[in-house]
Amino acid sequence: MEKEIPLRLAVLGHPQRLSVFRLLMRRYPDHVPAGEIASALDVKSSTLSSYLSALMQAGLVSQTREGTWLYYRADMGGIRETLDALLLDCCRGRPELCLPVQPGPNPKDPSMRDPRFNVLFICTGNSARSIFAETLLRSFGGERFNVHSAGTKPSSELNPFAIEVLRGKGHDVDSLRAKNVSEFIGSAAPEFDFVFTVCDQAANEECPAWEGQPISGHWGMPDPVKAEGSDAEKSLAFQQAYGTLKNRILAFAALPIAELDRISLQKAVDDIALNH
Repeated sequence: MEKEIPLRLAVLGHPQRLSVFRLLMRRYPDHVPAGEIASALDVKSSTLSSYLSALMQAGLVSQTREGTWLYYRADMGGIRETLDALLLDCCRGRPELCLPVQPGPNPKDPSMRDPRFNVLFICTGNSARSIFAETLLRSFGGERFNVHSAGTKPSSELNPFAIEVLRGKGHDVDSLRAKNVSEFIGSAAPEFDFVFTVCDQAANEECPAWEGQPISGHWGMPDPVKAEGSDAEKSLAFQQAYGTLKNRILAFAALPIAELDRISLQKAVDDIALNH
């Protein structure tokens, strides 16, 4: 470990390599194709290859191959090993000095009027997937959650196929609207306990540093808005997106959030992305 830790810190000291690492952390547990990383960060393929090679050599990123495609993912084993070494060496095993460890996502002050957990779903357009997630958690989460959704580049109106699906499932759509993520930044914004990205493009973008250090999750899935073909084929894509998100929301709503520590909650959120 005496050699690995300095190497990892040196590798992450390069701004562009750090940007690659941060993107893969935002996309975790996804395996992300190299071309998508290059496009998101606007770097040449040859340059990206050298960045990824350094990160893999340091044990911070892993590579898998499917046919001719190469995929990359943050190596959580190496990352945890690095953080553990820093905690034991630099902080002498005192997390209260070095790490913002919390027993849960955001412990609620008993004097607060609203004990519910604040949840934000983010997509690019905020016209379909994040709207589905917002509506589903509001419907199935009971009184446990205050739910919001937003877009990094929101559409002017909600997708009509998405609205049709929600109405067909019996959801109230009258209060739904596309919102910019900027509405949820600043002193007047809610302090979120959970922030989810539900599209890869939004996760690839640099996100604001959310107040309160919420649990974050990436639940990426195909964009039904890009479906081609007849209206029936397009409607099917939206039905499938709704079904996938419903499974994830039901699993999330069933978590005993108040009984889990932060690490267990983060793992549960990541497992939902992998298994639903």
